[in-house]
Amino acid sequence: MAGGKLSARQKMINLMYLIFIAMLALNMSKEVLSAFGLMNEKLTASNQAATARNEAFMAGLAVKADEQPAKYQPIKQNADNITKLANDFNAYLSKIKTDMTAKLEDPKDYEVMDKGDYLDNNFFIGDKLKPEGQEFINEIAKFRDGVISIIGDTYPVIAKDVKDKFATEPVTNRDGNKIEWLDYNYKGYPLVASLTKMTQLQADVKTTESEVLSAMLAGEQVKQLSMRNYQAIVIPDKTAFFSGENFKGKVVLGRFDNTLNFDKIVINGREIANTQAGQVILDFPAGAVGEREINGTLQFKEGDSIVPIEIKSTYAVVPKPNSATISADKMNVVYRGVVNPMTISFAGVSDNNVSASAPGLSKAGGVGKYNMSPGQGREVIINVTGTLPDGTKVSDRATFRIKDIPKPSGTIAGQQDNVSLPRQNLEIGTVGAVLNDFDFDLNLTVTSFKVKVPGQPSVNVNGNKMSDQAKNALRKASRGDGVQIFDIKASIVGNPVKLPNVSPVFVEISN
Repeated sequence: MAGGKLSARQKMINLMYLIFIAMLALNMSKEVLSAFGLMNEKLTASNQAATARNEAFMAGLAVKADEQPAKYQPIKQNADNITKLANDFNAYLSKIKTDMTAKLEDPKDYEVMDKGDYLDNNFFIGDKLKPEGQEFINEIAKFRDGVISIIGDTYPVIAKDVKDKFATEPVTNRDGNKIEWLDYNYKGYPLVASLTKMTQLQADVKTTESEVLSAMLAGEQVKQLSMRNYQAIVIPDKTAFFSGENFKGKVVLGRFDNTLNFDKIVINGREIANTQAGQVILDFPAGAVGEREINGTLQFKEGDSIVPIEIKSTYAVVPKPNSATISADKMNVVYRGVVNPMTISFAGVSDNNVSASAPGLSKAGGVGKYNMSPGQGREVIINVTGTLPDGTKVSDRATFRIKDIPKPSGTIAGQQDNVSLPRQNLEIGTVGAVLNDFDFDLNLTVTSFKVKVPGQPSVNVNGNKMSDQAKNALRKASRGDGVQIFDIKASIVGNPVKLPNVSPVFVEISN
């Protein structure tokens, strides 16, 4: 970067280079590709504004040259030469950018610009430069040397800045190896990153043009065009970030004048008058929970006109902490023989960056959804690992007790334990099994049972209905007799797991 005293704009550009280099170290996720695209759009908009300012400067200089040719004509001639160098180089860069995205269906679909094939094939052939790559280096040198030749020793700080900013000498990487400048800056990078660097190069051209033109004209014109009147403003993509998450946002230039007086200030429909050193001081209730908007206008006089500037922004209001996370430590239980649905997540980590492992654990459909089918043993440990956006691994574990399916209760005609039924209802009733207060809805079916009528031998029955032999025994029972249905065997439909013996049912004959 350039030495000496740096302008606010140059400091911003240096910061953006650092951000650019840091972001290249990340995996090119869709969010990162989109962030590069957003930066490219912001740089493009900034370049357009810089072009307008430079054109306004040249128009004003032309008027002064007509009015005072002896004083301003030499300045205009040099300014014209600088502008031609800048315009020619900018047009060359614009053509490269157009060619880079020519085959894309949507030049603003940055999420598909993850390959670096275009410049790799256009600039390089193996380890050597193609003519197009050498031309790119030559165009940079043409602009750099042309500007330095025009300004000579008159502006040594600017000359050094231009030399450093558009240097194309080999670069020493962090391993201490020297790499050709074009390889180091453009080879192997995603298309959107190279596109953004091209736009940044155009921004450097505009900055150089602006600084040289400003230096050529003394007085008030210099003050109006100087980039020192601008400040770098950081705008985050959102109002809150998780610990370990990458900060994402953008850096823009804002013109700041601490002597500015506003004619009228309206914020969210209310006129306010709280200003300090050219700034509007905001102080109002945050509002209800959720995303809130700030809308309004700043109005100030410019000559005989009132110029309005729109205010539009958002902020988030979050609730104050008023609840605790409470869990029953002894209730971490999974049941053997059934599929236990589980939800596993890691706070602040997206589901695709979370992995969980344990014997019998498998991924199910849906975000964070898993199935646990525990095997032998009395407990199982689930290990969870999350990968933060910066690549850092975080982990946690939880222990679950493994329990068998509880003992079912027998039923007759839908009733369980001690029941009273007419003998006829008992004869035609269905013997069943239920799991009381069990969290899983299992389909149980009775496969066999025994019936004991007072004074009669026990009858073995296959299935879940009274057999003819069982009915004959029941016909010998009298009112008030207690009939036992016991040794009930049941199974889970579609599940081979063996259930415990089912609790018996005692039936009192009611007639």
